[in-house]
Amino acid sequence: MKKLIVLAILTATPAAAAEGSFFALTNTDFVVILAFSLFVGLLLKFGVPAMIGKLLDERAEGIRSDLEEAKGLREEAQIVLASFERKQREVQDQADRIVEQAKADAEKAAVEAKAELKASIARRLAAAEDQISSAQASAVKEVRDTAVTVAVGAARDIIAKQMTAADGNKLIDASIETVGAKLH
Repeated sequence: MKKLIVLAILTATPAAAAEGSFFALTNTDFVVILAFSLFVGLLLKFGVPAMIGKLLDERAEGIRSDLEEAKGLREEAQIVLASFERKQREVQDQADRIVEQAKADAEKAAVEAKAELKASIARRLAAAEDQISSAQASAVKEVRDTAVTVAVGAARDIIAKQMTAADGNKLIDASIETVGAKLH
């Protein structure tokens, strides 16, 4: 407190050079210094600086606890972020595997479809060849039948023109004997 008074006196030295006594209550500078000194003294007596210090310490402690909480939240957020990034990589890997599997399945299906198509074409070709063979055999048989019919007709005509009744009777007798011999 004495230091404040000495400080007030030293700061008021230019005012002491003015007219009249500096320590008179009519001097406004002196009254202001006296009122300020009393105000500072009352603040010190009631412990206002200690209260302000205590409030500032509490505020600093609150800020410190908020910073520690924010640091903890930041660490938790980094852990959650790392977890999400790991999950994202796992999901991306799984998606890549699914795409690769789908490509492999598609290629396998394409190969199977090609093989099935080749087998179907081979079956159709075989069926067509069978139909061609059957048609060819049918045509050959028809040609033979026609040839036989024509040959029999021609032979009949030739035999009819060249054979006499006696030759016919001899053939009939010979045929009867041949049939009789074969039956017994």
